[in-house]
Formats: sequence, structure tokens, C-alpha cells
Amino acid sequence: MNACAWLWTKRSPEELLEVCHAIDQALGRVRLIRNGPRTIDVDLLLWRDDEGSRSCVNGAILPHPRMHQRRFVLEPLAEIAPDWLHPPTGKTIAELLRQLT
Repeated sequence: MNACAWLWTKRSPEELLEVCHAIDQALGRVRLIRNGPRTIDVDLLLWRDDEGSRSCVNGAILPHPRMHQRRFVLEPLAEIAPDWLHPPTGKTIAELLRQLT
């Protein structure tokens, strides 16, 4: 199951990423193999604040470097943010989804 959420927060992107990792850990995720199978994976895909989009948070690249190639990311994201511009490509989430084969 895949889902996306859009939220407003007073936390910094670094703090929010720490929260994501804490949720993973609380739900039993163990990070043994990079990009390997997992029971839970809470990711920070995009970030925008009053200063604009962020490109890096604690070593994590934003937007997620492969999100534009992954239907399981784009489908739920297009439901809540179809017009969000993907900074590296300049295309909307809906456009990226339509381009996938």
C-alpha cells in the first residue's frame, strides 16, 4: 500500500525527516539492505517553505531522486498535488505520471 500526505509544519525538514525515521523504527523497520524490501518506509519526497524548494536534508536529496520514475510514488502524489512542479524536470506531478510507461 502506498500513500502520500501533504502537510504544513513548524518543524524544519531535518526534524521532519527524524520523525519519519522514528515512525519507521516504531513500526518495526530494520534497515539491513539499502533499497531492499521493507515493511514500512516513510519518506520525505518534496519540501517547500517561504524560501522555496529544498534540495538536500541531512544527506537526503529532495525531491527524492527517483520519484519521477516510480508509479507507486506518483499515483498517490498526483491525487493530492497534481500541479506541484518537480523542480529538476520542470514538469507537474500529473505530467510525470502520464509519461510513465
